[in-house]
Amino acid sequence: MTVRIRAHHLLCMLTYVGKGYSGAFTANYDKIVERLGTGEDMLLVAGPDDICTPLLADREEHCFGQSVIERDESAAKAVESLLGQPISPGEHIVLDAGKLTEMRAAFRTGGIRQACVGCEWHALCTAIAEGNFPNTRLVMKPEP
Repeated sequence: MTVRIRAHHLLCMLTYVGKGYSGAFTANYDKIVERLGTGEDMLLVAGPDDICTPLLADREEHCFGQSVIERDESAAKAVESLLGQPISPGEHIVLDAGKLTEMRAAFRTGGIRQACVGCEWHALCTAIAEGNFPNTRLVMKPEP
């Protein structure tokens, strides 16, 4: 299977510790990070993705807003520069332990956090990164 993901969620998943907009949102996010931890393929999409799914009944939800679209564009540029691979809708990415470590290191130093400016979760994510990502739920499972 493939996880559909928007670009700024490539950053959010780095610090995800089980907090979110609702119980349904976090339950869904938990399932997604578990899948990603096994190295499941991600398909980059424009607009709402599999993480957004529990919020999509409300067309006024922030997932559809221009500020989030701009956040996606900023995150895509930063991650593309870091990983040296295209990060745009239609592209596929597979996360592995090396990429996860590289992304978290760049996130911790602020190198890929331009998209996070103005985000309501900024302070929480900063604290998690400064603490070296304790209790984050995205963990790469070793291959059998």
